[in-house]
Amino acid sequence: MPIPTPVPSTRAPAVLAALAALSLTLSACADPEEGAAAADGAGEESPFNLTPDQDRVRAEAVPEIAALVPDGIRASGELNVGHSSGGAPPLAFYADDDETVIGVETDVAQLVADVLDLEYVPEATGWENLFLSVESGRFDAAFSNVTVTEERKDLYDFATYRVDTVSFESSVGSGIGEVDGPADVAGLSVAVSSGTNQEEILLRWDEQNQEAGLEPLDLQYYENSSDYYLALRSGRIDLYLGPTPSAAYHVEVAEETEIVGTVSGGGEIRAEIAAMTLKDNGLVAALEAALDHVIEGGEYQEALERWAVGGEAVTESETNPPGLPRS
Repeated sequence: MPIPTPVPSTRAPAVLAALAALSLTLSACADPEEGAAAADGAGEESPFNLTPDQDRVRAEAVPEIAALVPDGIRASGELNVGHSSGGAPPLAFYADDDETVIGVETDVAQLVADVLDLEYVPEATGWENLFLSVESGRFDAAFSNVTVTEERKDLYDFATYRVDTVSFESSVGSGIGEVDGPADVAGLSVAVSSGTNQEEILLRWDEQNQEAGLEPLDLQYYENSSDYYLALRSGRIDLYLGPTPSAAYHVEVAEETEIVGTVSGGGEIRAEIAAMTLKDNGLVAALEAALDHVIEGGEYQEALERWAVGGEAVTESETNPPGLPRS
């Protein structure tokens, strides 16, 4: 069952092409209701491993990189990693036991922990609590589709590991045309997660539209992706803007939506996804070195391809690159 043909002028072709080659079925999500919503229309067995026993791609410990880990974390023997509990496939989501967090974010975090010779200890939490938990030291790092921004760099350090793209979804046959700029969403009702760079894009676009005399956006906020998709099906919203990998996955699984536009996570500028750790705690150098090691060794690409997101791969990790501008 091929992905309905998207029509944006810019997109993440490798992500969509990889997903188009798969027939996917979602059997678990962040919660049972979300899983049920996303699975509508899916009847074939998923080629993805959705069980708690992941058999992830693994890497060998590298003593000289492990030596970069701060003493406090090294003494614990663990890398405590936060993931968003509201995540959706294939990024970070619950396995079919509704307890174990799996997905590409967990696979990359596992590789980093391996290189650092630490036990990978994942934990899911709400999006807002993710940042507070890193700030408090509860989590050593977060791998959760976090985009680098200048504002976030005030409190956190970042080591990049994926390119950030986001996509607009509409219901199949909605009649909404190509979306690749502010004017294309004027007057529409668009759902987005609060506190994300997707929201920032829409707020900037809405400001530009109103300055140009166009109709304002009607922004809608819901608790999780199942709510967004229910709103799309019922016609309460026109579009949903979210991460491209999750959007492409949902299009393929549910066969009820289509991608009508894909843009950079920064809107008009390049955006990058990164591992996030507390500012100046000394861990970011180890994270970057570990990521570079698995990128060079091929384990990183293998992990991304395992979840069909190889199109968002980077060729090297970078510490605290230019982030999205302050709002």
